[in-house]
Amino acid sequence: MDAKIGTLARDEVSAESQWDLTGLYSSDADWNAELTALEGEIKIYASFAGTLGESALKLKACLEFDMNFSRQLEKLHTFAHLKNDEDKTNSLYQGNYEKVMMLVNEASKASSFMRSEIMSIPEDMMRRFLTKKELEFYWFHLEQILRYREHTLSEKEEALLAASGEMGRAMRDAFDMLDNADLQLGTIEDENGETISLTHGNFQSLLQNYDRRVRQDAFHTYYKAYESHQYTYSTLLAGSIKKDLFYSRAKNFPSYRAKSLFSENIAMEVYDNLIESVHQNLEPLYKYFDLRKRLLKLDELHIYDCGVPLVEGIKWHMSFERAVEEIRTALNPLGEEYVEQVTRGLTVDRWTDRYENKGKRSGAYSSGCYDSNPFILMNYREDNINSVYTLAHEAGHSMHSLYSRKNQPYLYSDYTIFVAEVASTFNEALLTRYFLGQDIEPDMRIYLVCREIDNFRGTLYRQTMFAEFEHQVYKAAEGSEPLTLESFKKIYSNLLERYFGPEVVLDDCLPLECFRIPHFYFSFYVYKYATGISAAYALSDRVLSGGEAELNDYLGFLKSGGSKYPIDLLKSAGVDMLSPEPVRTALAKFSALVDELEHLTSNHLKN
Repeated sequence: MDAKIGTLARDEVSAESQWDLTGLYSSDADWNAELTALEGEIKIYASFAGTLGESALKLKACLEFDMNFSRQLEKLHTFAHLKNDEDKTNSLYQGNYEKVMMLVNEASKASSFMRSEIMSIPEDMMRRFLTKKELEFYWFHLEQILRYREHTLSEKEEALLAASGEMGRAMRDAFDMLDNADLQLGTIEDENGETISLTHGNFQSLLQNYDRRVRQDAFHTYYKAYESHQYTYSTLLAGSIKKDLFYSRAKNFPSYRAKSLFSENIAMEVYDNLIESVHQNLEPLYKYFDLRKRLLKLDELHIYDCGVPLVEGIKWHMSFERAVEEIRTALNPLGEEYVEQVTRGLTVDRWTDRYENKGKRSGAYSSGCYDSNPFILMNYREDNINSVYTLAHEAGHSMHSLYSRKNQPYLYSDYTIFVAEVASTFNEALLTRYFLGQDIEPDMRIYLVCREIDNFRGTLYRQTMFAEFEHQVYKAAEGSEPLTLESFKKIYSNLLERYFGPEVVLDDCLPLECFRIPHFYFSFYVYKYATGISAAYALSDRVLSGGEAELNDYLGFLKSGGSKYPIDLLKSAGVDMLSPEPVRTALAKFSALVDELEHLTSNHLKN
């Protein structure tokens, strides 16, 4: 199969390798007919405006219409974006996607009165409304809206802030254009003497090249490009932060971090506990860097030496079908029902669009809607073990979505980003446990342990460093300290020293890294990756060491969707993220993996 991957046109791909979208719409004509019908319903929103405070029944009628409209729109959008991602060169599906996005925007405008009108209902009247049986179903939904009451301005002020939204995205949009369109990253010579162009896509793979000269050249050439635009990047990032502060102050939040955590009702101590716990557990990370330096037999370990595999010549080949069987076995601790469902989804029910084809979107994701299967986009490679992990990861998302949709009404079926990575990382943890439990050759065992270490390093340590950078620069800005190129670099440089320790030589250009991280334009988001992996490993340990009750707690979490705040959902599963223990448990696992790597490579170190 691999020989043809990427070379086939979409219409040459076999049906069994494609996802089956017929459960959404049997034809493009059916999709167009439903789109047209829904376009005609959008005007109904106007009939509710100005009536929501009249009675509980009027409020219910509007909420019910909005819920049903949103459900239909979500279905239309899901089909359009999945078809568009099959082949980005297909003009029909490009056009359909644009059509549905126009409807999404129109619906957003038409329904924009709802939140402000709900919050304008006097508190005593709303309390009376909430005692009515007709609003019982909507209680949690309304509570989530009403939490924003003290952060909601007058109708005119809210309209002005809403109108500024496009302008507010200017810094992020400019960053995207500069980073992805205008920035010329230069060229280097590969290990064969061939000239290759640097891209964001190949940069990380070049840092894994066994030829140290190639890694070094790629690293310095890459950051030289950023150095040539460093003042522009620093200005854009500073502008984005100032924009965020404007909105947080306008909305009466004490800080932008408080505003960001408010939406999911996350206590500040979750963020602070994460950073403090990592600070207390940096020694295992330093030990890993020292071990890596010795195994690579280097006098100095640089950042560009921290990604190259420690073992060479690992050969891997696994068909998609075999990968499903391996994942099936790895996930056995989750019970027969879970295993049978995920296996059927990946095979018979054709959730997965398996392989690359011409024009297909890169990467991988899990997507779908309340009225569809939880589809998975893959670009599966039989010669890459990461593809198996990606499939297990996305299957975790899909099963989380499936359980949520089967057990929650539409309104409460969607889970938040804070818990989104738990089920996917949980599956990866089980897959690693399964592989390491097999009789495998020593080099493969070393490879798998290193892979797990680097996953921890990239997710828990690195994302926490990013989270701390965000906290420090926003705190500086809120304290009226100027945000300049040098202040950004100084803050980031100090964090690099803390997180990489004495064994890693930090090249002068490395502080420029803070300007290439897109997540910094979606501030106070990255910490969720670190808390997510911590919760996932805490839950996997609990399930594996427990019995039926612990498994049912976890499955109950998957079934809960967005029916509670994320902290409460995880607590019901057996993990308290208000406590530092889940993070400490994950960090202890990292330390144990480093010790295992040291043991596995003891002979290499002696030679």
